[in-house]
Amino acid sequence: MSMTHYMALLAANQPWNLLIFMAVPVILAETVAISELYLLFTRRLHGRVRQLNRVASILGGLWFSGIFVYLFTTAVIPLTVSGGWLGAADVIAVGFYLSGIVPLGGMALLDLGLLARGRDEEYRLRLHAILVAVFLVVAHVAMIFGMLDPALLMSHAAEMPGMAH
Repeated sequence: MSMTHYMALLAANQPWNLLIFMAVPVILAETVAISELYLLFTRRLHGRVRQLNRVASILGGLWFSGIFVYLFTTAVIPLTVSGGWLGAADVIAVGFYLSGIVPLGGMALLDLGLLARGRDEEYRLRLHAILVAVFLVVAHVAMIFGMLDPALLMSHAAEMPGMAH
């Protein structure tokens, strides 16, 4: 059994890669998600919880921007040029992981006042919640496909010896 590049990245250089590429962005995103629920239910849009939400959102977006640039230049481009992808599960895992830049970057831009400038607080709160949800979906898709043996979704996997057709 082999592992996807996603899992290989997290497993290498322990514990640093796990902390840098998984723990920090997920802890920041989960902080945003939990504080977002509080803000949506209480409508207390000023105070410490909103500040925590805003700081975690901005830090998460900035942190993941660095991850995106680093992995795109050191992994995605070289794997694509060399034909080094390990099948569909590998591409899906890495692709969905890196697509996290859209919601995390969007939340950071929103909280920095660079996105939805002319919109009211209600619209920005709704957009922020949508971006949190999108991040949770793409991150979980990345984790699920990242944990698969990449051979499971390779075209030759169905032609293994002993398999009845």
